[in-house]
Amino acid sequence: MKIAILGSGVIGTTAAYYLAAAGHEVTVLERQQGPALETSFANAGEVSPGYSAPWAGPGVPIKAIKWLLMHHSPLVIKPMLDAAMWRWGAAMLRNCTEARYRINKARMLRLAEYSRDCLRQLRADTGIRYDERALGTLQLFRTQKQLDGTAKDIQILEQYGVPYQLLDRDGYLKHEPALADVKHKFVGALRLPGDETGDCFLFTQALAKLAEGRGVKFRFGVDVRRIKGDSHGISAIDTSHGPMLADRFIVALGSHSTAMLRPLGVRIPVYPVKGFSITVPITDASKAPESTIMDETHKVAVTRLGDRIRVGGTAQLSGFDLALTPARRRTLEFVVTDLFPRGGDVTRATFWTGLRPMTPDGTPIVGPTRIPNLWLATGHGTLGWTMAAGTGRLLADWISGRKTEIDTEGLTVERNGPSRAGAGHGALAPSA
Repeated sequence: MKIAILGSGVIGTTAAYYLAAAGHEVTVLERQQGPALETSFANAGEVSPGYSAPWAGPGVPIKAIKWLLMHHSPLVIKPMLDAAMWRWGAAMLRNCTEARYRINKARMLRLAEYSRDCLRQLRADTGIRYDERALGTLQLFRTQKQLDGTAKDIQILEQYGVPYQLLDRDGYLKHEPALADVKHKFVGALRLPGDETGDCFLFTQALAKLAEGRGVKFRFGVDVRRIKGDSHGISAIDTSHGPMLADRFIVALGSHSTAMLRPLGVRIPVYPVKGFSITVPITDASKAPESTIMDETHKVAVTRLGDRIRVGGTAQLSGFDLALTPARRRTLEFVVTDLFPRGGDVTRATFWTGLRPMTPDGTPIVGPTRIPNLWLATGHGTLGWTMAAGTGRLLADWISGRKTEIDTEGLTVERNGPSRAGAGHGALAPSA
């Protein structure tokens, strides 16, 4: 089967690899000059199924007000006359209930745990290297209230058999000894030993090479102008290099998927949430993190990637703006120097921003649509790296007509209501 994938971020590239391994003829279209040059380029580096949770949850609206008032705020909202942003925000608020949180987190955990296992198998099968470490994630709490608030998440972790450790100061220092100099700032931690870390950009670049070895064709520098078709099916992709024909089409364009799909009547609630990172050269390895630390107060992740420290965080609602904001850099610098004051040299850090494709409920949109040959792989938010291998393997099995290894309930666009693509043409069932 001929399959066209739009986008060569970590999601599109991973899907291409698994589909080629399943015997399909795969072509990837990408506007940049290589894979993983946008949102996948410099993310926080976490492969964290244990930390997979929706941003929408009980108490979040009140927390959001407090975050907005913080000096080093984890949340920034730029007032805009953007109806899509306000619709997305309203939908997120509707998911801020206990019942919705449990459903959404369970869906996310299901895909994230599977993805981590797929990544491990991929590593064993191919020997792929990407500054990976398998030393877990440490979620640090500065207040007792934060520590006590883990009870609900722990219930869900236990429900799905996800290993965890609730640690006091002495406990977390065994895993992150460099925190000894600042241990008075934290009351405890939740450790997720099954989590991993790694450089998403290095992984995607290396996997693209492996995919090419399996026959995948990457066409870089190609702008996708529109998807031609109707509710009966997609006929072609109109590109800057001419039409592209295939039997199946997968949209993996991150935040740009929404606009690309709208003319087809496929409505997805994916909106860009801007994130920032700095990459800091390590100056003293003994004073740097061993794996990933999540500062719960500032919602910032600090990750060891080889001889570098990656610091990522901040959620900024400002549309497709890609400006580098000095205030966001100061927040990231503050957190890494507050935790690891002698680990790296922030004066030599590189600064980056990317657009996370977020859904209001946190769960990505993966799978078929009511247009028979149109498939989606978008909306992974901050967890694209965490969920990439599982998404790729899931799509390959699904499209190939094989039984998927995990339940696909709640992953497709249909969880948001029937697609409008079938309006006036009769109902179209999702097709494999």
